[in-house]
Amino acid sequence: MSYTAPVKDMLFNIEHLARIDQVAQMPGFEEAGLETAQAVLEECAKFNEGVVAPLNWEGDQYPSSFHDGKVTTTPGFKEAFQQYAAGGWQGLQHPVDFDGQGLPKTIGAACGEMLNSANLSFALCPLLTDGAIEALLTAGSEQLKASYLSRMVSGQWTGTMNLTEPQAGSDLALVRSRAEPQADGSYRVFGTKIFITYGEHDLTENIVHLVLARVQGAPEGVKGISLFVCPKFLVNADGTLGARNDVHCVSIEHKLGIKASPTAVLQYGDHGGAIGYLVGEENRGLEYMFIMMNSARYAVGVQGIAVAERAYQKAVGYARERVQSRPVDGSLPGSAPIIHHPDVRRMLMTMRALTEGSRAMASVAAAAYDLAHHHPEPATRKQNAAFYEFMVPLVKGFSTEMSLEVTSLGVQVHGGMGFIEETGAAQYYRDARILTIYEGTTAIQANDLVGRKTARDGGQTARAIAAQIEATEAQLLNNGSGEAEAVARRLKAAREAFLEAVDFVVGHVKADPNAVFAGSVPYLMLAGNLVAGWQLARALLVAQEQAAEGQDLAFMKAKIVTARFYADHLLTRVPGLRDAIVDGAASVMALAPDGF
Repeated sequence: MSYTAPVKDMLFNIEHLARIDQVAQMPGFEEAGLETAQAVLEECAKFNEGVVAPLNWEGDQYPSSFHDGKVTTTPGFKEAFQQYAAGGWQGLQHPVDFDGQGLPKTIGAACGEMLNSANLSFALCPLLTDGAIEALLTAGSEQLKASYLSRMVSGQWTGTMNLTEPQAGSDLALVRSRAEPQADGSYRVFGTKIFITYGEHDLTENIVHLVLARVQGAPEGVKGISLFVCPKFLVNADGTLGARNDVHCVSIEHKLGIKASPTAVLQYGDHGGAIGYLVGEENRGLEYMFIMMNSARYAVGVQGIAVAERAYQKAVGYARERVQSRPVDGSLPGSAPIIHHPDVRRMLMTMRALTEGSRAMASVAAAAYDLAHHHPEPATRKQNAAFYEFMVPLVKGFSTEMSLEVTSLGVQVHGGMGFIEETGAAQYYRDARILTIYEGTTAIQANDLVGRKTARDGGQTARAIAAQIEATEAQLLNNGSGEAEAVARRLKAAREAFLEAVDFVVGHVKADPNAVFAGSVPYLMLAGNLVAGWQLARALLVAQEQAAEGQDLAFMKAKIVTARFYADHLLTRVPGLRDAIVDGAASVMALAPDGF
């Protein structure tokens, strides 16, 4: 089945929830209003529907391959990436000073969703390049910026992030790769890095690896890690490519999903040392790498939304065509398409509501990022930065966990045919499975939400968000419609459960950390569910107003119904999560390790 980008829903969010009109008032974004957003999204949809999406099934059937130290990507990928770069899509959000288009994240995030819906494996290469660009923009020297950024922003070169080693997964304190300083100011890098997405490929002429390593004599643990640029090919003073660097791919992984994306094992320094260049200062590498990680974590959350959308479209298409059984209400005389059956409708509505709620949450978070970086008032920048930082683990953690539920339901809607690879439903399920793991597992996102985002400020940001939600409840009650009142009731119960969870986290994190962190993932899922439901509640208010004016009645009615469904069927999960967090910690830790 072909992919149709949900441009209308994206523009609804951008206009009414993310408030692109406010973003367009920021310095540098004056031309990036709704009209620009619509033009960019429509062109992006055309490219991804026509060029990238048709390669998705191909990539699953004919994955990237490794032979004699070289990786060959899926047929068609190289040509598609050349078109992607030529269209300026890699540089969409990056500064015009380095040949980017300088558009806000509010627009770029929607384009990112389309690319990932079209082809998750293909989209991973630009995703990692974006993160590498962000790190160099923030911490790179002027020389490094001049040598690498324009070529990465243009898509001429791609980027990677090299954290993980065989003994060092999430615990980067265990990183052993080493860097030896040289007389000319460069370093020689030695070590093995694993799980490096697009660590080797044939899409571009050079790959810019950002690598964590320890300089001799550095402190133990995370305080002794530095960040280096280690290109596949060295770069001459005039910008041309020089000698092959001493970094080589020794294998690629055979994976459950995202098979077309080459996941490489890279070996540094087997022939004298890979030449690397320090990013920023020694021993501050983890700080710089987290710039990439934050960028990538948000983007992975968008990947979850993207693959959920694709699975939803596939399931709806099948449900309209598959004839099976007579409707229970007797509305049709014989067997009917399964979309007439109540439980199939329940599954489809769950898929739709989760996807639209998560998309709305991500769109609002993107706008907060733009305001945090570009608003002229320091207080407004600070407020939006705190909101965005709180949202990152929700967008990453909740949206990716959501994608597993949605893609699994997609298989279920297909019935037995969903378990058959030829239908294509299973690919989305398999591809989605990695999203809750890489760039930090859901538990890592949840620990971040508990520690840095909730406990550190005593719950101040969390309660500020709850206050905004309460204001939306008041708007819903003043609206007077039955749908708005019903949503307000569910939203209030969810908000109150959230505040009880926040109080528990803040009140017990020091005295009983095991109790708090036993409920960290339920806390993340509670908060993500609440914020997604809140955004759909805001959407309901807009949709009712638009419908009253006779604007796009079918779309607005669907938005109202989706918001009501979310409140009745998904927000109602929140009080149960509150109970697990506040009352359920003891049973998590009660069984001794040798009892398992």
